[in-house]
Amino acid sequence: MSNPLPTQPVRSPCVLVCTLDENDVCLGCHRTLEEIDLWSRATEQQRREIVAACATRAADAGQQ
Repeated sequence: MSNPLPTQPVRSPCVLVCTLDENDVCLGCHRTLEEIDLWSRATEQQRREIVAACATRAADAGQQ
């Protein structure tokens, strides 16, 4: 039986363009203000969910 490989920690999506739009979503990483605040306390699963939501927001905004 093999041991599962350890997963890499989820890296912050921050791109150092920290500007919020009128909906409190960062124009750089597409995280909400609440997600930015939660990040340092979030579990790896929560971080994966945040990153997925950021990707969806970026795609919806026509960015990738």
